[in-house]
Amino acid sequence: MNTFSDSLSTALQLIVGADPLLLSIVLRSLAVSATACALACAVGLLLGAWLGVARFAGRGLLLTVLNTSLALPSVVVGLVVYLLLSRSGPLGFLGWLFSFQAMVLAQAILVLPVVTALTRQVVEDVDRASGEQLTSLGAGLWLRSLLIAWDERYALLTVIIASFGRAISEVGAVMIVGGNIDGFTRVMTTAIALETSKGDLPLALALGMVLLGVVLLLNAVISVLRRWLQQRDDRPLLFEGAPT
Repeated sequence: MNTFSDSLSTALQLIVGADPLLLSIVLRSLAVSATACALACAVGLLLGAWLGVARFAGRGLLLTVLNTSLALPSVVVGLVVYLLLSRSGPLGFLGWLFSFQAMVLAQAILVLPVVTALTRQVVEDVDRASGEQLTSLGAGLWLRSLLIAWDERYALLTVIIASFGRAISEVGAVMIVGGNIDGFTRVMTTAIALETSKGDLPLALALGMVLLGVVLLLNAVISVLRRWLQQRDDRPLLFEGAPT
């Protein structure tokens, strides 16, 4: 018996048949990651745009810390959030441990450095070329950063997709703070780990295929949207030839 071919066949049947268990896990995972990404982007885009144009003492050290946090292990974030939300922790009164909110918080913390660092780099590159011109026209620090961010909004779409990919593919933090509870906090990555350890390879493979499909679909949609908007505005493509 070919285990891989049998598992693949069953996995495809689960996907095509919209298996209720599979569907619930996928929808929960999308909800958690989309919420976390939205929260991180709301803060990270503004903070990154400001850091791209601001100059102050200690900026170099702050950027070093920010860039280092890009490689922040998810299990460390999960541990910190767990301690904060535990009954004896400073945020224990919220009662969020092993909940949807806890997983969103952990993923948002993981995604925030990605959004901030990439946005900062995009804005700073443009500011070097046109920042003085904007300043001469009377644009203050915040206005300059916002104008550049808006002008580079197509490039920032890539930043948003990168942050969502970081969130939805994460496993360590959500497993720690969510508890991987069936029907409540089980998402695609934690379910894949659990089902593989249990030997339920078809479900694990189906979830893995859906996870890759979601990321691929989002990248394709953003790529098409960027090109359509850029053609509508009649402006050159940014990062032409770069992967999205």
